[in-house]
Amino acid sequence: MSAPFRIRENGIDLFVRLTPKSSVDRLEGVETAADGRSHFKARVRAVPESGAANQALERLVAKTLGVPASAVSVVAGGTARLKTLRIAGDPKVLAWSVEALSQSSG
Repeated sequence: MSAPFRIRENGIDLFVRLTPKSSVDRLEGVETAADGRSHFKARVRAVPESGAANQALERLVAKTLGVPASAVSVVAGGTARLKTLRIAGDPKVLAWSVEALSQSSG
């Protein structure tokens, strides 16, 4: 199983499978796809129109990891369910936070 993130020089890339139009906004733990890659499952109430679901996901991840909303951005998969979010900050701290989150929500 791979980690649901990749460490970068100035932060991490977080892999997420997003379900829009949900009843709640939340991260639901880590899931492994058939190809062996891992990603967080996320749900947001926003609809997938005009980037609303992506913005809701960015806010949810920022709040969950305790980083400013401006530090989180969707960098791949803008119109797909599987997305890559770039999170700026200390890579070690972010990696630790994501690992802790994946343990507690899995």
